[in-house]
Amino acid sequence: MNITSGSFSNGGAIDPKYAMKAINGGKNISPNVRISGAPAGTKSLALAFVDRHPMAGGWVHWLAAGIDPATSDIKEGASLHAMPSGTREMINTFGAKGYGGPQPPRGSGPHRYELTVYALSESPQLREKEYTEKEFLNAISNKVLAKAAIAGIFENR
Repeated sequence: MNITSGSFSNGGAIDPKYAMKAINGGKNISPNVRISGAPAGTKSLALAFVDRHPMAGGWVHWLAAGIDPATSDIKEGASLHAMPSGTREMINTFGAKGYGGPQPPRGSGPHRYELTVYALSESPQLREKEYTEKEFLNAISNKVLAKAAIAGIFENR
């Protein structure tokens, strides 16, 4: 299974337009997600976008589940507007449904944001509520057939 993005390259910088509006240039636009090679038996996809910086403590920026397994491209800006049919977006750590872009504290250095897609053997019964990453992973753990991840870097100078 593979994940790429037209919004940022693996290990590359994330453009400020994907950051929260409190960031200079921030427009809080969800990134493009391209998915390929889901294994046979995949019944749904899920995705997570999490800040891996130690001070962020696994800050959840985006969780979605119930994504149609035939999905190969989630368009830039799709969160809350044009997600694949059947997708459920959860509440992020900011307390809002859907995507919430990077907003690291000024001067905290580069933050690594990991975008992961999971191929699942069934669609998990997740409510549209706030989940920690651990809770989300526990809910899907016995359903994961494959996963793939990329990471982008964002710094608030």
